[in-house]
Amino acid sequence: MSANFRITGPLQQTLLIVLRTLIGWHFLYEGYTKLLQPAWGRLGAPVAAWSSAAYLKAATGPLAEQFHWLGNASWIGTLDLVVAGALVAVGLSLMLGLFTQTGCLGALGLLSMFYLSAIPMGLPETRAEGTYLIVNKNLIEAAAVLVLLSFRTGEIAGLDQLWRASRVRSDRNAFARVENRDLTPTKEMSL
Repeated sequence: MSANFRITGPLQQTLLIVLRTLIGWHFLYEGYTKLLQPAWGRLGAPVAAWSSAAYLKAATGPLAEQFHWLGNASWIGTLDLVVAGALVAVGLSLMLGLFTQTGCLGALGLLSMFYLSAIPMGLPETRAEGTYLIVNKNLIEAAAVLVLLSFRTGEIAGLDQLWRASRVRSDRNAFARVENRDLTPTKEMSL
């Protein structure tokens, strides 16, 4: 790699923020549609409220037994709200660039659980839109979130960056006040 190569030039920074926004939108909309009660079909008729129970009961991954147990839990409704709320929170975090590192960690946690619930083994699955072998959209999105996490995109653009800039200004002003106070002659110094 060339020593002159800048990975965080304006174009790369813009593309990282676009990627963060797109992933944020994906999470936000997934959570929003799960919270939307009642849900409505394309023809305007109400559809059954979303529940993770069927998804959890169909888990085939290495943690399938734990996911099956969750799918049969009496508090599945609470779990559904927690998952939908977490999706919305992660989505807002990434879209707004607010607590971005925490949002990225939340996204990684959710995506890891979604991936581990059904690691694709190259066989056709009725709940998947394609046939995958090891790599699916959850794994790809998790890799993209790792990129966002490693580049600390909240410091490039978003509310994290604005908050950080205001803290720097505040710290500089406080330092300048202290510095000026130390240089101001006092009564004892003038004697």
